[in-house]
Amino acid sequence: MKITALQKKKKYLTAVYIDLEYALDLDTRILEENRILPDTEIDDDRLRELISQSEHRRAKEKALWLISFRDHSSKELFLKLKRDFREDVAEATVERMRELRLIDDESFARRLAKDLHSKHLSEQNIRMKLMEKGIDRDFAESVAQELDIDPVEEISILIEKKYSKKISDETGRRRTVAALQRAGYKWSDIKSALMRFTNDNYD
Repeated sequence: MKITALQKKKKYLTAVYIDLEYALDLDTRILEENRILPDTEIDDDRLRELISQSEHRRAKEKALWLISFRDHSSKELFLKLKRDFREDVAEATVERMRELRLIDDESFARRLAKDLHSKHLSEQNIRMKLMEKGIDRDFAESVAQELDIDPVEEISILIEKKYSKKISDETGRRRTVAALQRAGYKWSDIKSALMRFTNDNYD
């Protein structure tokens, strides 16, 4: 086979023509580093190697771009990379990000848990959201427990901030209780918090 033409495209991609026909796009820098030029003879093994190098380069850049916006867990980053690259390439790229200490699931989980706690989410909801981001169940539970959340205090803060005007009548209280239960809080804790704001004992 012979590379008969190279046509540069945007974003460091080059269209590669083999034996006068378009074959594929490869990373421009990989072609330059390997001194691939028009009229270069190439066999299947060499072409596969160039494809692999190109995919790994582009996957690494995609990973760096993603984590430049916000932290990612390993699983979250892997799933995003897998949309555009082969599974083995995505796995290798995630591992490289770990080696470079650009992703760290434990640090990620603790930072996210702290942020969620600042929004007064329940321990249950924090655990669930950590798991949604790809954090292992046991570690998610451990991190959530480390926060040592006082549910009655957190519910009281939420009532004061969001529901204080809604609990003056029965309909408003029912809706408030339903909202707090959806947020992962238990009825016993909700009841204790509500008693701080009303004279009802909720028996």
